[in-house]
Amino acid sequence: MINIVNITAIQHIGIPVSNIGDSQTFYERLGFERAMLAGFMHKGHPGSCVMMKRGDMVIELYQLPEPDLTEIKRRGNGHIDHVAFNVPDIDVAFKDVKAGGFTIIEPEPVFLQFWQNGCKYFNIAGPDGERLEFNQIL
Repeated sequence: MINIVNITAIQHIGIPVSNIGDSQTFYERLGFERAMLAGFMHKGHPGSCVMMKRGDMVIELYQLPEPDLTEIKRRGNGHIDHVAFNVPDIDVAFKDVKAGGFTIIEPEPVFLQFWQNGCKYFNIAGPDGERLEFNQIL
C-alpha cells in the first residue's frame, strides 16, 4: 500500500551558485525579490543562502564554501539541486514517506534557522538520484 504524503505545493527549487551576490542581482532583474537571507554550516565551513520570491514562486540560491564551491564552478552549465515540496507537518510526512519504503537521505528531519522561525526538512532520492525535499516552514 502506498501512503500519500500531504504535499500542498512546490515550495522552492534549490540552485547552487558560485557567487550569491551576482545571482541575487540576476534574479532581481527577472522581478524576484529577496525574501530571506541566512547563513549555514557545510562540513564545518560557512555558506550562504538567499530565497528569491516572485508571486508564488520561490528559488533558493545557495553558495557552498570552498572547496565544495569548486565543483559548481567547474560544471559551467549550472544545475538544479533539488525540488522542495511544502508539507503542513514534517513529522507526519517523514512517517508517511518512511512507511512508503522510499529512500530517505537524512535519518530524521533537519532544522535550519531559515525564515523567521526556522524550517525543518528531509530529502528522498528519486529513481535517477534526484533529490526531492519535503519542507515545513515553522
